[in-house]
Amino acid sequence: MTQFLRTRVTAVGPDVPDLLEGGVLILFADGAPPELAEVSVLHSVVGEPTAEAPVAGVPIRVGAVEARLTGIGDLAWAKVRDIGHVVINFNGLAAPERPGELTATAVDGGELAAALQPGAEIIIGD
Repeated sequence: MTQFLRTRVTAVGPDVPDLLEGGVLILFADGAPPELAEVSVLHSVVGEPTAEAPVAGVPIRVGAVEARLTGIGDLAWAKVRDIGHVVINFNGLAAPERPGELTATAVDGGELAAALQPGAEIIIGD
């Protein structure tokens, strides 16, 4: 299988745990404006994201927490490639509610918060 994205967490905004309780993870590349950084996990991509978008069923790992993608919004992968931004909603929906969103199987928000430490890797694919 393909590794679509491999990135390393550089910082976790102070409002991230609250969003994770609702199953929402927002990623922004390093250098995001401060008001966005407050609600985001900042990251630095290792290599480059693939040109092709992942499909439903592809694994996503955040540190030791693993889920499977269930849906890919029409604009989501372009945003990952262009500006390092994506919203991942761990709600299990097959059709994302917003075009810039990825959806994935549900995970425990507390476990996800614990996994999101500077240096942790986020990997989409194998």
